[in-house]
Amino acid sequence: MTTEVRVPTLGESVTEATVATWFKKPGDTVAVDEMLCELETDKVTVEVPSPVAGTLADIVAAEGETVGVDALLANIAAGDGAAAPAPAAAPAAAEAPAAASSATVDVMVPTLGESVTEATVATWFKKVGDAVAQDEMLCELETDKVSVEVPAPAAGVLAEIVAAEGSTVDATAKLAVLSTDGSGAAPAAAPAAAAAPAAAATAGVKNAPSAEKAMSEAGLSASQVAGTGRDGRIMKPDVAAAVAAASAAPAPAPSAAPRAPVAADQAAREERVRMTKLRQTIAKRLKDSQNTAAMLTTYNEVDMTEVMALRNQYKDEFLKKHGVKLGFMSFFTKACIHALKEVPEVNAEIDGTDIVYKNYVNMGIAAGTPQGLVVPVLRDTDQMSFADIEKAIAEKGKRARDGKLSMAEMMGGTFTISNGGVYGSLMSSPILNPPQSGILGMHKIQERPMAINGQVVIRPMMYLALSYDHRIVDGKGAVTFLVRVKDALEDPRRLLMDL
Repeated sequence: MTTEVRVPTLGESVTEATVATWFKKPGDTVAVDEMLCELETDKVTVEVPSPVAGTLADIVAAEGETVGVDALLANIAAGDGAAAPAPAAAPAAAEAPAAASSATVDVMVPTLGESVTEATVATWFKKVGDAVAQDEMLCELETDKVSVEVPAPAAGVLAEIVAAEGSTVDATAKLAVLSTDGSGAAPAAAPAAAAAPAAAATAGVKNAPSAEKAMSEAGLSASQVAGTGRDGRIMKPDVAAAVAAASAAPAPAPSAAPRAPVAADQAAREERVRMTKLRQTIAKRLKDSQNTAAMLTTYNEVDMTEVMALRNQYKDEFLKKHGVKLGFMSFFTKACIHALKEVPEVNAEIDGTDIVYKNYVNMGIAAGTPQGLVVPVLRDTDQMSFADIEKAIAEKGKRARDGKLSMAEMMGGTFTISNGGVYGSLMSSPILNPPQSGILGMHKIQERPMAINGQVVIRPMMYLALSYDHRIVDGKGAVTFLVRVKDALEDPRRLLMDL
């Protein structure tokens, strides 16, 4: 008889967690309420106790995996005979050595997510002949939007790699073959297997495999990343935070670590890195947008005085009541929704010889991540309040930075806002996100002298840029859209009065 161990309730509005640490391994005896593993959410750490006494039969969700509420974590063989399987297994193995010697397990592509049909094999962490433990990470796959780690379904030796690095596999493909017969391990694998316990004893805290890979790609050591997991364990979001902090810091002097002598051959001073699947997709979509749409950009500027004053007046009360900070994005989102009602062709798309007008607004909010630019979509924003918009932006932005967005969360947008001002951009021409017909570019707020009622005054100004598909949006419509956004931001009361 087995008992399932599932993800407990994580708290209001928390729908998923990351498996941070397993305190037990398959075959270990556990007592009732003894801690099995630890889960991490974006707010708290949750320990999962054993519901019964028995033996941990198998681990379903490995360390580093993201699981939803009520997801299966492990199975426990319960009852008085729970500890018996280990001794009983020895005679069985002795009785049938021939069957054991040929035992193999296929490693298949895991579930990639809704509408995702293929992935690229990015990295193999093991090579043929290596000994692997159950749930140890074998390789990492990359899809258009996310990375997926593939754990070993059983302990054994990696007998064959079917899909090499760089190859594209479909959702049902075989990746590798494991030999589960311990006596059949390759000679080269034996020293590695023998060294594993010693390494584990001295390694201290084990970081998440995804974090190890992210640190390797970013050129960071564990000492440069502050871990937020149990006992300082480093998780993938910790690496993303360290990368963001490093990019904001001054670059080190080039003389500190010269890459190559000045007289070296040019090829020796270059580094060739394969584009990730995400970067390939970004490049293709941007080029397709330029090739397909008759893209044009029009500009205006907005005086941010009134929005800044309103935000400063109510930001503390807003945070206290809604539990989220009042930012500028909700004002811009509301202003765009207001303008889209008057100029509906900016919220439409071309389908063959038809124009499809959308009587709703699914707002895409472009977000920069360590892996590249992604555009999570806020659905039905025309029905949302300021607080709803701010909460949705905060939640989607965090999921984007952590690489946890699903494909569904980045599809179906009707208009996009891109804020280059957070990086200091003063002026730019954003590229359309097809099949959308419009994208608004926000920029840095900068104080400039302005002529107001015959007087020169200093005002916080921002340049706005609207890129649009001229096949469907005329110049008059584009200019009208920007003027309506400008009017709404310079007098936010117009949003309340629907003017």
